[in-house]
This record gives sequence, structure tokens and C-alpha cells, in this order.
Amino acid sequence: MYAILDIETTGGQYNEEGITEIAIYKFDGHEVVDQFISLINPEKTIQPFVVKLTGINNAMLLSAPKFYEVAKRIIEITEGCIIVAHNAQFDYRVLRTEFKNLGYDFEKQTLCTVELSQKLLPEQKSHSLGKLVRALGIPMSDRHRATGDAMATVQLFKLLLSKDTEKEILTSLIKTETKKGISPKLMDLVERLPSVTGLYYIYKENGDLIYIGKSKNIKKRVNQHFTSVARKSKKLQREAFSVQYEETGSELIALLKECQEIKVNKPVYNRALKKTVFPWSLYAEKDEHGYICLKIQKTDNRKKEIVSFPGIVEGRNAFFAIIDKYRLCQKINEIEISGNDKPHCFAYELNNCNGACIGKETPQDYNVRVMEFINNNSFHNQSMIIIDRGRTIDERSAVLIEKGAYKGYAFFNLNYQVTKIDILKNILIPMENNKDAKKIIQSYLRKKRGLKIVHL
Repeated sequence: MYAILDIETTGGQYNEEGITEIAIYKFDGHEVVDQFISLINPEKTIQPFVVKLTGINNAMLLSAPKFYEVAKRIIEITEGCIIVAHNAQFDYRVLRTEFKNLGYDFEKQTLCTVELSQKLLPEQKSHSLGKLVRALGIPMSDRHRATGDAMATVQLFKLLLSKDTEKEILTSLIKTETKKGISPKLMDLVERLPSVTGLYYIYKENGDLIYIGKSKNIKKRVNQHFTSVARKSKKLQREAFSVQYEETGSELIALLKECQEIKVNKPVYNRALKKTVFPWSLYAEKDEHGYICLKIQKTDNRKKEIVSFPGIVEGRNAFFAIIDKYRLCQKINEIEISGNDKPHCFAYELNNCNGACIGKETPQDYNVRVMEFINNNSFHNQSMIIIDRGRTIDERSAVLIEKGAYKGYAFFNLNYQVTKIDILKNILIPMENNKDAKKIIQSYLRKKRGLKIVHL
């Protein structure tokens, strides 16, 4: 059961708005089964811009009931219901504040039709209520009045329910958190953010950028910052005034943009990326017998690494996976060979090493497999396009590597084929090829095995 509602307020300071009108339609998924509509005397002055927008003035509300007089009816009609509204967090916050002033804890699950329409109608240019219902042919009257907006939301919600046949998207967007421990100001900042992949930017009141982050779920990640008790999070909570975001769809593009923008903007609380992101790397060099040895060492930007790692544990795990996949010799790679009497490696006992450790495989034969690994995992001088997900269901992203250098990214519609550098360069957003870009791309490719890669 759903309680689809709209609230008009006086405007004014955050969390000090008063309700001037409320409309609630109880909806069972098929039809409206109950309704409550009323003007409310907020016992405070309405802001002039709100009077102009809604047409509701102070004189109209003199004889209207005060909130405490209709509170019981609101509790009754919303009993057992999920609160549904266009920008639900605003209406829900205002309603909860009014009940809190009466000493009553009004807690409900909420569902926002803005978020629902963004998921189910991604092709729409705007998801504001007025523009959305006009684009969908939904009749609307009394715009910016609670009755008209709530009824338009009912019709919109019906349409969205029909599109979400399995109700998976709807269920995923129902919010049950009451976010205790987070201030109303920070809660409002969080609720304005979408649950999408991309970057977020946290600013102070004077406009200074203090933090840049990336996440597969921007809203969830920022909420973690604002509820954490970690020292850095507490500083962010004290200083955050606004949060902006950029949707990328692709996690790879988010990683690359985060890396570059932190280096350019140097936000005060982004200390991690001021240093190298990948402090460990895999290098290759020949031993005295001519075998190519793979060694994990601290990253040295003067040397040409094969792949790099954010930590030694990940590096060692990758190292042993390489040994296994390419049938390489653990003894040669971990410890330089010093004669054919050297004890053979454990992989040889498992029949997964061809015996280089005891001289049964020549350096020439052994090195063929090592070079196969290096060529497959190091794109020095290689050119390729990495195709990944886009920001919408009918969009894809592309990352261009030209002669081993990261050139930038682009978004393109599925109706177009972007498989040549010349075509891609026409829509490319150029980016700086900083020292960490290649390592970020290599790390991403290791983890995401299903990506489409066009070699050029």
C-alpha cells in the first residue's frame, strides 16, 4: 500500500518551513482507495516567492486547521503505507519535522518517483514533475498546489509500476534508513544525490573544493562519509556545505578522472592520491643463465614496469596467478637460479612447470611464455579502445589508448560503432596521460575480464 503525497510549505530556513497544504492519496497499486486534502495554518509567514508560485497566501490560511488538528488523520491514512512523492525526501523531512515538534516520531519507508523515473525512463531529458508529465501525456491541473501535484504523481507512479514488471527496481529504491546520527543539513545533501557510478565533489561554504571521490553508488558513499566516526569524515561533516556530482556510468572513467582531478585541484582531504596510487610493480630482467625473471619491487618510475599494484598482497596474488597460468618457474622468478642442481619448484611437482628450475627447459623456450605474458599485460606502444558501460542503458563509454598512452574517453550511442581512432577522436574528451593512468587501466582490466577491447 502506498501513500502518495505532496506538501506545499512556507519556504524559509532549512527545517523551519511550515506546511501550508497537504494532499495524500492512498493507493493500492491499482486505484486510489482513500484521500486526505487540506490547507494547513502554519502559524508563520509565507515567503513572498512561495505566494507567487503557489497562489496560497496568509489570509487564505487564517481559518485553516493547524497541523496538530490534522496529525491524527495523517497517521491513520498513512498507516502501513510506503510514502511516495516526487522528491520524497523533502516532503518526508518536512512531515517528520512537524510530527517531531508534537513529540511524535513519524517513521515510514519512502519511495521517490524522481529516482524511479530516472531508472525506468532514462531517455527523458528532464525528470522534474511538470516536464515529465507533459512529455508522457499525463493530464495535470493546479500545478504547484498539493492536490494537482499529488494526483499527477499518482498517474506517474501508475505508469512507472507498469514498466517495472518484476518490481525489482521499485524494491531497490525503497528507503528504510532513518539515518540517525546524521544532521538534517547533511541528510538533505545526501538525498539530493543519485545512486549512480561517478564522481562527487564536496565544497565548503566559501566555495573551496575540499574532497573529490568516486563510487559505484555516489549517494551511498557520501552517506558513509557523513555517518562515519573516522577523523577525516568528521572534518568533512563539519565543513561540507554542498556536494556536486558527475555521472560516468563507467567505473574506469571515474577512476581516471578522480586521479587527474585530485592531482590538479589538490583538495585538502585527498591525501592518498597526492602520492603514487600503485607503489608496487612487476619488472622483468634476465638472470645470468638467460632466463627472464619476474620480480615484484617498489615502483621505480625510472624503469619500465609490466604491471603495477596498489599493495604488496595484491601483487603477490597476481604473481602466483601468472606463474600458474603461463607455467612459469617459481624458483627462477623468486630466487635467481644458481646452477642446475637447484631444487625444483613446487609447480614442477604438480606438473605445471616444464623444468626450467632443473635445466630441463632452455631459456629460449621458457622466455617465449614470459614474453607472451608481458605482451598480453603491458600495453607499451599498443593502441586500443576499451568499451565499457555508459550512463544510460543505450549508451556505452570508450577509453582510448594510443601507442601506450592514455588519450581520453568518450560516450556514444549503441546505434553507432566506434572502432577506429579517427572516429573516436571526433567525440573524445581529452585527458592528461599522467603516470598513474596506465596503471589504473591495467588494474581495471585485470579485474574486469568481460570488457570489450578493440586492438588497433
